[in-house]
Amino acid sequence: MATPTTRPALALLLVAAAVLAGAGAARGFYLPGVAPADFRKKDPLAVKVNQLSSIKTQLPYSYYSLPFCRPGTIVDSAENLGEVLRGDRIENSLYVFEMMEPKLCQIVCKIAPNQDEARDLKEKIDDEYRINMILDNLPLVVPIKRLDQEAPTVYQQGVHVGVKGQYAGSKEEKHFIHNHFTFLVKYHKDANTDIARIVAFEVKPYSIKHEYDGDWKGNGTPLKTCDPHSRHLVVDSDSPQEVEASKEIIFTYDVNFEESPIKWASRWDTYLLMADDQIHWFSIVNSLMIVLFLSGMVAMIMLRTLYRDISKYNQLEDQEDAQEETGWKLVHGDVFRPPVNADLLCVYVGTGVQFFGMLLVTLLFAILGLLSPSNRGGLMTAMLLLWVFMGLFAGYSSTRLYKMFKGSEWKNVTIKTALMFPGIVFAIFFVLNALIWGEKSSGAVPFTTMFALVLLWFGISVPLVFVGSYVGFKKPAMEDPVRTNKIPRAIPEQPWYMNPVVSVLIGGILPFGAVFIELFFILTSIWLHQFYYIFGFLFLVFVILILTCAEITIVLCYFQLCGEDYQWWWRSYLTAGSSALYLFLYATFYFFTKLEITKTVSGVLYFGYMLIASYAFFVLTGTIGFYACFWFTRLIYSSVKID
Repeated sequence: MATPTTRPALALLLVAAAVLAGAGAARGFYLPGVAPADFRKKDPLAVKVNQLSSIKTQLPYSYYSLPFCRPGTIVDSAENLGEVLRGDRIENSLYVFEMMEPKLCQIVCKIAPNQDEARDLKEKIDDEYRINMILDNLPLVVPIKRLDQEAPTVYQQGVHVGVKGQYAGSKEEKHFIHNHFTFLVKYHKDANTDIARIVAFEVKPYSIKHEYDGDWKGNGTPLKTCDPHSRHLVVDSDSPQEVEASKEIIFTYDVNFEESPIKWASRWDTYLLMADDQIHWFSIVNSLMIVLFLSGMVAMIMLRTLYRDISKYNQLEDQEDAQEETGWKLVHGDVFRPPVNADLLCVYVGTGVQFFGMLLVTLLFAILGLLSPSNRGGLMTAMLLLWVFMGLFAGYSSTRLYKMFKGSEWKNVTIKTALMFPGIVFAIFFVLNALIWGEKSSGAVPFTTMFALVLLWFGISVPLVFVGSYVGFKKPAMEDPVRTNKIPRAIPEQPWYMNPVVSVLIGGILPFGAVFIELFFILTSIWLHQFYYIFGFLFLVFVILILTCAEITIVLCYFQLCGEDYQWWWRSYLTAGSSALYLFLYATFYFFTKLEITKTVSGVLYFGYMLIASYAFFVLTGTIGFYACFWFTRLIYSSVKID
């Protein structure tokens, strides 16, 4: 891939294309992803239940792990790989509606929790767990009006199991369960037929201590606290239902239907509406300023090196001036000397190419609308499959570089490329999964899924890495632009600011600065369970990240070569890759300032997953920086004649 660093036209084209993508997808462009379901009056509508989720523990649980009303037979819905990895467990429920048939005070069931069940309910209320339901593939949401009347309604995903509160005049805190749901199903009706399609699924939860006269007659028992005939409906939680062992809890619901002008194809727009897109644009402008500043520096360097240095190279000049002008030329005999641990560098470059290819194709699919939000787990499934198939490019690029270093053990490099990065990630993931198992959470990946992941890795990814490696090693080696001396040149003492540690740490600041605002929204989406579907912005930020990594590495590489330090191979990788350190530090800051995680296991999960993300970011940015510097050094040394 041509690095857009010093080609202004290409850089501008990329940025312009990404800006258009950002504008187009600011509201989340997507294709529906699933075929629409048509309903007529009185058609049955089956509500499915998903996991119980909490932003305080990050540990999902099955809906039926709590003593809720159970159907006679619990049927699991078929789930894709991404859904299983996300911890989704979609099952049937006793909530069944009839299309366009409002119902009031419908009894679901009556329970009397025992000591353990009451304790479980209280724990889940303490940890702010939410019930997630699905109707016609739409998630259940709670509309929350903002104080500013003109601001659009915000939607909370899922409804809380219950709340904590106190009775009037008492200081003792009690647990109250939400046992009455007022559902609102919005539908869009075809003007010519009586066919309707569901476009929204909302709920308002209440806690009410139901009362009834006489004996319990099942679901037909008339309730004193909710009676549609006497117009006594549940509209508040003034007499709430407390959670206590052996105390009866009666679950009820109302369902209303409302016609909506929203068309089925755009029914997700209200969920994906981004109220703070100005912040995203501010972030983009801020990042573009960094890119323009770096582009200016790179342009000046290229003018100096390629125009003044090279064009005046053969002119007679004062020796001292020539020394100052051509410091980088003095190391021409060593600049392409293979680095220490060259095989490891090849492995990490190959892995970075694999990761870059996966991200690029995923983002292109997303901005073209091919990863619909209605296809739960689709994004994760797509990324996993793309990672596996990109093994071909990982093997090719690692052995191609290895052959240039005149290495012969290409099979060892291939095995390391196929196993090192995924092996480290899998080991961390396995430990985290064991912790989730210990908590009896539905988020634990089952053994069969774990086996499927290993099968994808060893059955498809590893063979493809070998195929790519074989093709790459069979190609003739890339020739260096200049000959390498047999005896290494001594590197003079460097100023403090060109110390490897200092320059590497400086190099990571700008790439991280270009993406950290978007990073905030991504972390919020993942850990606070909010909708994120603005891949246009994300693609734009990805382009800016590529430009920033490439340009900062070229600038620092040039300064390094001018200081007659020719050991640039690893330095170029680590310069851009150090942005991953700042990403992890920011994730730590985010943990302590934005999240309310109190459980040790949940904290370990957070930092474990962020460690995996930071490691992947290191591999990605490091590879971008390396290839930019590789292209830059080959360009400048091939442009001068060396005596």
